[in-house]
Amino acid sequence: MNSKDIRTQFLNFFKEKNHKIVPSAPMVIKDDPTLMFTNAGMNQFKEFFLGNSVVKNKRVSDTQKCLRVSGKHNDLEEVGKDTYHHTMFEMLGNWSFGDYFKTEAIAWAWELLTDILKIDKDSLYVSVFEGSDDADKLGMDTEAYDLWSAIVPKDRIIMGNKKDNFWEMGDQGPCGPCSEIHVDIRSAEEKAKISGASLVNKDHPLVVEIWNLVFMQYNRKADGSLEPLPEKHVDTGMGFERLCMVLQGVQSNYDTDVFTPIIREIEAITGKDYGKNEEIDIAIRVIADHIRAVAFSIADGQLPSNTGAGYVIRRILRRAIRYGFTFLNTKEPFMYRLVNVLTENMGNAFPELKEQRQLIENVVKEEEHSFLHTLEQGLVLLDNVVKQSNGKEISGRKAFELYDTYGFPIDLTGLILEEKGYTLDEKGFHEAMQEQKNRSRSASEVAKADWEILMNDSEQEFVGYDVLETKVKLVKYRKVTSKKEGEQYQLVFNLTPFYPEGGGQVGDKGYLEAPNGDVFYIVDTKKENNEIVHFAKHLPKNTSETFKAVVDKKQRQRTAANHTATHLLHQALREILGTHVEQKGSAVHSKYLRFDFSHFAKLTVEELRAVENFVNARIDGQLPLQESRNVPMEDAMKEGAMALFGEKYGDAVRTIRFGQSIELCGGTHVKNTADIWHFKIKSEGAVAAGIRRIEAITLDAVKDFYYQNNRSLFEIKDLLNNAQDPVKAVEALLAENIRLKKEVEVLLKDKAKNLKGELLSELEEVNGINFMAKKLDLDAAGIKDLSFEMGNNNNNLFLLFGTEQNGKALLSCYISKELVSEKNLNAGTIVRELGKFIQGGGGGQPFFATAGGKNPAGIDEALAKAKEYLN
Repeated sequence: MNSKDIRTQFLNFFKEKNHKIVPSAPMVIKDDPTLMFTNAGMNQFKEFFLGNSVVKNKRVSDTQKCLRVSGKHNDLEEVGKDTYHHTMFEMLGNWSFGDYFKTEAIAWAWELLTDILKIDKDSLYVSVFEGSDDADKLGMDTEAYDLWSAIVPKDRIIMGNKKDNFWEMGDQGPCGPCSEIHVDIRSAEEKAKISGASLVNKDHPLVVEIWNLVFMQYNRKADGSLEPLPEKHVDTGMGFERLCMVLQGVQSNYDTDVFTPIIREIEAITGKDYGKNEEIDIAIRVIADHIRAVAFSIADGQLPSNTGAGYVIRRILRRAIRYGFTFLNTKEPFMYRLVNVLTENMGNAFPELKEQRQLIENVVKEEEHSFLHTLEQGLVLLDNVVKQSNGKEISGRKAFELYDTYGFPIDLTGLILEEKGYTLDEKGFHEAMQEQKNRSRSASEVAKADWEILMNDSEQEFVGYDVLETKVKLVKYRKVTSKKEGEQYQLVFNLTPFYPEGGGQVGDKGYLEAPNGDVFYIVDTKKENNEIVHFAKHLPKNTSETFKAVVDKKQRQRTAANHTATHLLHQALREILGTHVEQKGSAVHSKYLRFDFSHFAKLTVEELRAVENFVNARIDGQLPLQESRNVPMEDAMKEGAMALFGEKYGDAVRTIRFGQSIELCGGTHVKNTADIWHFKIKSEGAVAAGIRRIEAITLDAVKDFYYQNNRSLFEIKDLLNNAQDPVKAVEALLAENIRLKKEVEVLLKDKAKNLKGELLSELEEVNGINFMAKKLDLDAAGIKDLSFEMGNNNNNLFLLFGTEQNGKALLSCYISKELVSEKNLNAGTIVRELGKFIQGGGGGQPFFATAGGKNPAGIDEALAKAKEYLN
């Protein structure tokens, strides 16, 4: 049975059990501050488990794309070394929100696996929570045990501890016992030797968990105690790739048709065969796994970057590139060529791959180019570290610097050192790594108290589209403490005019006013598990009072103007550049807007002017806002509304129209485009291959921009003696400056020539080498010309010159090429080391290099040290 049929059979089975089949949520999570990626099938349903939303469908099933790069069995550096763990994977699941519980969940799981999918019953084992002796004092899950006992022999029921058989969402929240279903796909001979029961949860590659049935019946409080949930839920997750392995009769996930097309393509590109060499096999598995994770992330809108979720994606991609570089000898970009076969294999189930294929290829290819260049630089830097080492063990902290600052992989460092006969101080490396992790963890740690519930209100109402102030009641609150923000309170109201951060738009700020006139400032607003959470530094004294909630009107107006301008900008780009333009991200603040979009080239001055004019024409046209709420998604799309890729939409949506611009949007907008006043582009540039970014301003920010520009113009005119045409006056100054520069260059060259004879007579012989270390009154170009002039007729020369220019220090080192090879001297290394005396650094070629610094007083000391390199 091929993988497509397996996926279909699973979903059809639960459809027949009256489950609503829902699409996979995006793998990249944009509006949940607690998660960067979907790491389990239940993530998109958290709001229902927490009771924050009214459940529309009590039974749901789907296949969810997930990403895990940490935790049990999912450390990124281990993926590829076995045959059944992955970064990106599909999670088949079925859920019950307060509907059925253990009886149906267990019976249906067994029915699907054995009756529908025909898995041999004798190869299956199940586990049940055995209870715990810790502070929770939980008893054995006798209900699950009794249900399983009626289905399978008792010797196939394994008692599991809390680590394996009690599932928790996090430090706080819904949790409960679980039953895992494991399959033993070893040969009959191996099964006869060792019982499968003894290998369950022992990391055996052929005795693996395929399905976990979680029974959520408790809530974990902040103090660690458990309380029963008012409604019990079922959350199941089955690894799609593992299920395919079992049903296709192979002994590795990578031998299923989920991976074999990608592996065959890797073999064709690299000329390496899978299945003949363990190191090559691991490299191919790493690449086959990681291209999926990277492609799906980019398709969901997350580009590689140096922070947050983007950093995780870059790390995954670079790990695959270095495995190819090290073990498959791939010195040119190649991973982007795998995107096509991945799309052919999975594009029907996940159409976003087809829609974003070109973008994925472009981004991956550019990232490959960049990292391969980094690897080349790293090899040079590592070579310098080796040369500067006194012994045969290389400092782990130096290796960590290469890893942390330059992105040079530690395993590659170890391999190269081993080839050169050196060892790596691994302990020092891991200590430096741990120190950094501790610093990062300490900075990001947040302690959350339990929610203090003041009144029952199952769903809040957002009234901020219509009013900026209203009377509210506090539903619940809790205290949160972090190193960055200190102590804060999170407040949830029965209704609110505060817009929570989402869809690229920042959250509202404002204040809460008590009946006695006390004011409590709201410093931010976010959405968490479908609740609008308000952040305040202080908690009202009487939490049961009715408060007046007031949004900062000025900030909201500016933010709304920027959000509407973003829609008009999107329309302008598609009109002027073409309909290939798609929004790839945005940031809407009160002071500016940022808009990322797909386009293949830098915008010309004429195109930027046309975009500005297009937007400003719509502003001058005074287009009114046409807003429609709770529109069926299908109707909105028929009307021509634009949906943004990587966003999750419900069955009913909100549409925003200004003239011919119509988009699905939950953000705040102006009532009329005239309220934007004016639109001005401040910058345009590239953020990734095929992705451009425009930053722009509106309203007050434009007024400030023109005021500052006007002020600068008057200051320039004043400097030009109030020239009638300041542009022509500046052009004349530039022309005169170029002429004077050329004259100065000629004079300096003459000065250097005159110096040449004088300095040659001052050369000192040190260990048979003509040596000079001297401070000169020349600029960098003059010193370079002089050095090469002196070296033209001398193949035994070592020069170190220092100079001070505009308060900055400069060192220049010239070494005859013959000396570089004979004496193993390197000008680049020398100036880097001497650069510390001038509080700077530099580099260059072995025969000529320069270093710049901010401490001219250190030049003499650096010159004095030069002779030591010849002793």
